[in-house]
Amino acid sequence: MKQKWVAAVLTAILLLTAACGSAASNNAPAVSNEPTGKSFTVGILPAEGAIPIILAHELGYLKEEGAELSIKAFASPNDRNVAVQAGELDATIGDIMTEAAFKQNGIEMVITSDISEDFKILSSPGSGITSIDGLADKKVSLVPNFLLEYIMDHFADQSGYSYSIVEIPSFSGRAEALLSDQIDGVVFTEPQASMLVQQGAHLLAGSREAGIKGGTLQFTEKMVKERPGDIAAFYRAYNRAVDYMNVTDASEYVDILTNYQFPEQIGHYLAGLKNSFQHAAPISEEQVNSIVDWSVSKGMLKQPFTYEELTNFTFLP
Repeated sequence: MKQKWVAAVLTAILLLTAACGSAASNNAPAVSNEPTGKSFTVGILPAEGAIPIILAHELGYLKEEGAELSIKAFASPNDRNVAVQAGELDATIGDIMTEAAFKQNGIEMVITSDISEDFKILSSPGSGITSIDGLADKKVSLVPNFLLEYIMDHFADQSGYSYSIVEIPSFSGRAEALLSDQIDGVVFTEPQASMLVQQGAHLLAGSREAGIKGGTLQFTEKMVKERPGDIAAFYRAYNRAVDYMNVTDASEYVDILTNYQFPEQIGHYLAGLKNSFQHAAPISEEQVNSIVDWSVSKGMLKQPFTYEELTNFTFLP
């Protein structure tokens, strides 16, 4: 009799627990695939990859898609990283190794697409260096542990030489050092690279031509889990901005870009790229793994993260 009573009590407890669990589940807020209308903040740098984001915001495409965006511009990757660590950004332009380093340090970011980018390797006007091999054992300025170093290592490894890194964090500082022949070479993103060539620097190589794609757009895991509709709306607006750039003369929107730390000469560079801007797209597993492995070899990562741990491209149209 006692055993039957105990069994009955246990059964009642299990049923009550299941009911409570079901009620808790039913009361949990559902995640909507529609935009929330709440503002979120994206961090950018004054580089080609930021332009569709800026135009999507300034031309009203984001609002038309139901998303509210705030843009925060930074002068250097290090400044942007500080903002990410402080929780000031919901998304940012970055690169694969940075996102993996964030994750290693407990900052959950997710790569959601590539960005439009082309990093160029330049030599100083008075260096006499006109080929990539000429940078063997020379002083090259870049920001260590970012995509810039990966790209430079790619070309150096191909030719079998080493080089010395001169760390100058700011865009303007690196440009001044190059043009005044204080350094032999530099890795610069566009559009600044083309402007430096116009001022006498020598173009040696480029990431786009080499098929290197490591720049990314990253959203926080919280945004990915709780506001998927806002991310999807962001990418619809982003692609509309790309379509606009492909059919519009740069002179019509260059004034918008100068408000975000872009130089006025940006229009000349963009004029040569009309009809070549691409929609946001995934990054291949091979490319992600290559950069992660490089980051491990540099001691930036203790162990490699998988493609699935780092990426989520389901928000792309």
